[in-house]
Amino acid sequence: MARNMYSVCRLCRREKEKLYIKGEKCFSAKCILEKKTNSPGALGGQMASTRGGRRKKISEFGIQLREKQKAKRIYGILERQFRKIFFEASREKGITGENLIRLLERRLDNVVYRLGFASSRRTARQLVMHGLVTVNQKKVDIPSSLVKVGDMITLKKDLHVVKTAVESSKKRSRPGWLDADFEKKVGRVLALPSRDTLEIPLKEKLIVELYSK
Repeated sequence: MARNMYSVCRLCRREKEKLYIKGEKCFSAKCILEKKTNSPGALGGQMASTRGGRRKKISEFGIQLREKQKAKRIYGILERQFRKIFFEASREKGITGENLIRLLERRLDNVVYRLGFASSRRTARQLVMHGLVTVNQKKVDIPSSLVKVGDMITLKKDLHVVKTAVESSKKRSRPGWLDADFEKKVGRVLALPSRDTLEIPLKEKLIVELYSK
């Protein structure tokens, strides 16, 4: 299976904002963005190699591409899978951008993370792939599986990484479309996610414009 081999902190530096990929570290003073605000690379990727050293203006395509890259990095998925999700969103009724965010949020690995059972989506993905998560009492080891209203998500083992994540998540708010019992390590999907209730640093309209070209 293909994997993204970049340093996750480097990805946040590239986007110049926290993508919360590293888990608890992102909420602490150890976060790389607390120390470095420039992008990785020569001169922070700010100056173009043009005559006279003038700053290169980012094109409309470049802005749209950056937004797509940011979405892929937040949810930890690669190009082919992201494209597949987008075209599925475009076939559904409603606004394509909102459909896209809703499909991304309904992924099982994201739901495990949102419930507070994992400190990051990457950790949540590992829990799912190792068969430690059940949906309606059936083992599901595919991170991209989509949950639906009424689904019950349960962790099979009380691992240390789960305990640590739960303690940290108690300090933060949980999306209203999910409910969790931290003692029993059980979560439930109460409703489908709504875009206006999700605090995600994405402008999905730019992604739609990119794929519409």
